[in-house]
Amino acid sequence: MTPEEYEAQARKGRPDEGQWSMTEQLLAGITDSLHQLEYILVVTNGDGKGRKPKRPEPMRRPGVAPKKADGRLTDRGAETLFRLINGGGAA
Repeated sequence: MTPEEYEAQARKGRPDEGQWSMTEQLLAGITDSLHQLEYILVVTNGDGKGRKPKRPEPMRRPGVAPKKADGRLTDRGAETLFRLINGGGAA
């Protein structure tokens, strides 16, 4: 790269989109595995009465766009929205 290109990258660069080394990739994979094991442990040993935890998202890798939020409305959310629209308080 030319000095001008280095300068432009320094000013407008996005470190989160940089290349990862093999070590960083392996550490991210290990981190994802540990989060999955923790999730499985909590779900397996839970009494089933409480709220089930959300499955962990994998660590973001460079160049991978973040997962878009699901825009669907749940039944509980619909009930709350209905109450709010009709003048009731949220529970």
